[in-house]
Amino acid sequence: MSNFNITAGVIPSALKIVVYGPEGIGKSTFASCFPNPLFIDTEGSTKYLPVRRLDTPTSWQMLKDEIEWIRKNPTVCDTLVIDTFDWAETHCIKAICDKANKTGIEDFGYGKGYIYEKEEIARFLHSLDDVVAQGIHVVLTAHAQLRKVEQPENSGTYDHWEMKLGQKTGSLISPIVKEWADMVIFANYKTIVVAQDDKGQKHKATGGRRVMYTNHTPWWDAKNRFGLPEEMDFLFGNIAGVLVPREQLGTDRALETVYQQKVETMAAVAREQSRMETFVEEPPAPAEVPARETPTVTPAPPGLPKALTDLMEADGITEADIRMAVARQGIYPEDMPITDYDDSVINGLIIGQWDGLKEFIKQLKGA
Repeated sequence: MSNFNITAGVIPSALKIVVYGPEGIGKSTFASCFPNPLFIDTEGSTKYLPVRRLDTPTSWQMLKDEIEWIRKNPTVCDTLVIDTFDWAETHCIKAICDKANKTGIEDFGYGKGYIYEKEEIARFLHSLDDVVAQGIHVVLTAHAQLRKVEQPENSGTYDHWEMKLGQKTGSLISPIVKEWADMVIFANYKTIVVAQDDKGQKHKATGGRRVMYTNHTPWWDAKNRFGLPEEMDFLFGNIAGVLVPREQLGTDRALETVYQQKVETMAAVAREQSRMETFVEEPPAPAEVPARETPTVTPAPPGLPKALTDLMEADGITEADIRMAVARQGIYPEDMPITDYDDSVINGLIIGQWDGLKEFIKQLKGA
């Protein structure tokens, strides 16, 4: 009879993360904030981001070859980003059809083509597991789509957000992608509605902020294995704490980091719940708001990118404001000058997500 080993306890590893949402929400920018990322840009969405990227794959085989090259050369990056997976899926479908000399996935007969695709995607995800085993985080981005859902026990239908992996293949591909991932993040715009009269009968949408959801609900797909708050601002700093540094993997220090993350996550959940309980969704009508003096804007310090200083001066954001927000996200200590920040943080987390950062600063200052 064979002997088998029994293990127990937490096993820290690199993570498998899916980030999906509507176009323009900032998925690529968010992914660019992961440690030492390398992009496989399937749709050309990173051309204006200062990131490293492999050649855009022109076929499914080329995409698989790039994954295999990274597996054999694991020092080229700490995070692999496939941006986006739904565009990669089109290469998969074409490869399946070309191999069988079919013009379309439905030419295989009733549902057979979609089963072949599911099997091929499953093999592809398994190859990504080999990359993760090298200590490399894997991030898949995807677009979102709304689908009408009707449950037998309830009357009527409701809208449900899910990954855009084809209307007919979604029921086959989305589940295996979600099961494969350690974390599925749904990013979307949250509209801010304010009352326009004293009776609260008329409302107006005044804008919104970018948020991410980390737990499943009837209205969207999401999950996480780290006890994160259900809703947070769409800022990388809010999930950065769950990533174990690569150099710690396989050491006792990794376990210490994981347990410390749990403590910090529990504290973050408590803070988020407290903030949501005190957050006022409908502020008083403009007439009831006392007039404020025009604030004096402190000039931005020298040495910062002009794109950042222009945003700071236009919105009255100071260096101290940014340092406070970055510190609250757990990225850098508050006393570190912005000029010492890594370029990926300045371009990706600050400039690239300016609207979300600005809203976060307002919340911290109680504005």
